[in-house]
Amino acid sequence: MADNLGKSSEEATQFCPATKYTSISLTNVQYTKGDFIGYVLAWSSLAPIGLIVVFMTLIVFRRDLHTISYFCGIVINEGCNWVLKHTIREKRPQRDIAVLFTEYGMPSSHSQFMFFFATYMILFLFIRIYRNYNCLDDLWKYLTAIGSLTVACVVAYSRVYLGYHTSSQVLWGGIIGIILGCIWFAAVQVVLTPFFPYVAASHLGEFLMLRDSTLIPHVLWFEYTSTRSESRNRQRKVTSRKSQ
Repeated sequence: MADNLGKSSEEATQFCPATKYTSISLTNVQYTKGDFIGYVLAWSSLAPIGLIVVFMTLIVFRRDLHTISYFCGIVINEGCNWVLKHTIREKRPQRDIAVLFTEYGMPSSHSQFMFFFATYMILFLFIRIYRNYNCLDDLWKYLTAIGSLTVACVVAYSRVYLGYHTSSQVLWGGIIGIILGCIWFAAVQVVLTPFFPYVAASHLGEFLMLRDSTLIPHVLWFEYTSTRSESRNRQRKVTSRKSQ
């Protein structure tokens, strides 16, 4: 995921006379100058960074143990990718430009990251979240699952299109991401989830305001109705005080 970071912007704009490259500001994700598809795919390859920001925001503001476990799985997945890259040591494809990324490319960290994320998300949607009798009520789950898988495929394709990885490196990254996503979801469901109530009720859990929403079938609806009910109760108290 961090393959394209760590070099100066001056290096990012160097190019061979045969092919002119440019980069997205501050990221050094390169694409052929004037190539609109390359430009779009270069932006799509930043999806892992965006997802990490989203996870950190959710963890800080929601403190949900399942979200924290999901993010821990992503960190473990990245660690596995690093170990595999430095064990296999397969080179990246040749490019007519100075190297702006880590030396090894097997498996693709972008592909592994995104397919881990998509796999876990799909399993979470259809196993962890309750099911409705009406399929239309579950339409959002199908759309989210399709969207996650589509973004993963686009990011994986972008790594080949932009010349950062070979097709086999991206393919194996996706396969490993899917396998690790399944394993980590099973570990969270079977091994970690039973401990969530104890973690949330511990002194540290109360201090950090950690939440266990495992037994709540629809967290968003629960939070919405709870907030609305509390708001109405407080409004009644305010109105009652003013009338006295």
